[in-house]
Amino acid sequence: MLLNCVFVGLGGAAGSICRYLLGLLPLKPVSGFPAITLCINIAGAFALGLIGALAGKYAKLNPQMLLFLRVGVCGGFTTFSTFSVETAGLLQSGKTGLAMLYTALSLLLGVTVVLRTYLAGIGQDGAAALMEWLLAAWLVLLFVSVVVEYGTPRALAFRDVCTILMAGIAIPLAFQCLMQLRLMEHGGGLVMIPLVAAFSSDSAALFAGMALGRHKLAPAVSPKKTVEGSIGGLAGGMLGIVIFRIVFFLVTEVQLNIAWCVLLGLVGAVLGQLGDLSFSAIKRECGVKDYGRLLPGHGGVLDRFDSVIFASPVVWLLIKSITLY
Repeated sequence: MLLNCVFVGLGGAAGSICRYLLGLLPLKPVSGFPAITLCINIAGAFALGLIGALAGKYAKLNPQMLLFLRVGVCGGFTTFSTFSVETAGLLQSGKTGLAMLYTALSLLLGVTVVLRTYLAGIGQDGAAALMEWLLAAWLVLLFVSVVVEYGTPRALAFRDVCTILMAGIAIPLAFQCLMQLRLMEHGGGLVMIPLVAAFSSDSAALFAGMALGRHKLAPAVSPKKTVEGSIGGLAGGMLGIVIFRIVFFLVTEVQLNIAWCVLLGLVGAVLGQLGDLSFSAIKRECGVKDYGRLLPGHGGVLDRFDSVIFASPVVWLLIKSITLY
């Protein structure tokens, strides 16, 4: 019992620290809508669903590790008390519509995300697809509220909507897709495909841009990026996956389809560059250079994984839909 309490306490400390650090992100709500708290709770729902799926798939998981993750980390990371206080604050300030929207999205999105992640993780694809439709419905509700209240003091600012979509949906979904790749047959290798494609593209784009760059790609968003660098990045993504295919065969003796590998490299490179530009636009909007200081010379974790966040969901869907080997 005492050891279990220690695991829960350590997990709770880790989760609370993560929540505090996320709360420091320069994504201040424009309309008073508590978007950061909503994103934290939705991300926690993704994590809970994923942990449940892992526990269902691998029955021999250490019970104390499950306590550490479920009760400790997720319990410390998510915050019902802050949700309650912020809802009361919206009501007291006369923003009844925003309070109702916040409550609906927190509860409905949270439950849907947990179920969708858990069902997909244990192989219940039909039920998981139903949850995906519900998730889409809640997001439609979000945009309906924006349109209906647009131009009024009660309106939810579009910047807050983007915060919810990126921090609350896109980032957790990307890492969930990486985990689902890991759970596939030969998953230890397959999970590397979006990482290799994105990182190879980033590196090739950097060197090609330095050597050949003449024409600006998106100067308002990222002044240093060039068209020549972007083309080099696409070539680098494809080349990186072709090299990965050779290494994969040497390790597993499984031959991956060369045509599909080239396509995965191209898709990963294109979406990786789109993710890089999208997160650069967010930084410009918020007036910051980096997302953090955790990695000296590189910024924060998001500065390194921005390309992977866009690439991994589509790469996972492709691998799931094709005959790769």
